[in-house]
Amino acid sequence: MSSNPQSNDLRNRIIFTLLILSVYRFGTFVPIPGIDPDQLKIMMEGNQKGLLGMFNVFAGGAVSRMAIFALGIMPYISSSIIVQLLTGVSDYFKNLKSQGEIGRKKITQITRYGTVLLAIVQGYGLSVGLESSPDLVNDPGLFFRISTVTTIVAGTVFLMWLGEQITQRGIGNGISLIIFAGIVAEIPRALVTTFELG
Repeated sequence: MSSNPQSNDLRNRIIFTLLILSVYRFGTFVPIPGIDPDQLKIMMEGNQKGLLGMFNVFAGGAVSRMAIFALGIMPYISSSIIVQLLTGVSDYFKNLKSQGEIGRKKITQITRYGTVLLAIVQGYGLSVGLESSPDLVNDPGLFFRISTVTTIVAGTVFLMWLGEQITQRGIGNGISLIIFAGIVAEIPRALVTTFELG
């Protein structure tokens, strides 16, 4: 009795999605080079209850570990929103949208470039912010900033690619699943923090 090819395809898609999500979770534990882990722990314990703590939940804990995925998929979401808004007001984008598949591909390409640009700006801001914390960065300076920006941008672009892979070969919207996986992984810690505040 042969197995149903449809159920086989679904099983393969589920396994592929889980594999990609596990790669993402692994990435949230790979730290940015040049940061003192003990000082980072002290700094994060003091800021866990504020805005940084909330951002950390959305990044799947990558912020508290200052991992390569510290920005998460946020630059991509911001870029998508900007492009969507431009589609409503700019004639160029309206024209692209009316071109069907070709226009959609071009809009996707512009969104990707926007993601890289936002990741560079946010990565530089993050590197300057890290340098301003005493004793956090082992060797502050231009090299640390360049390496941090490069690492952060590479991490964001890799996450964006992982999301696209899930969308094409896995189940559902890859970007949404990556955000969901990050939040689910941080729910226990967020609940503990909430109870402590209570």
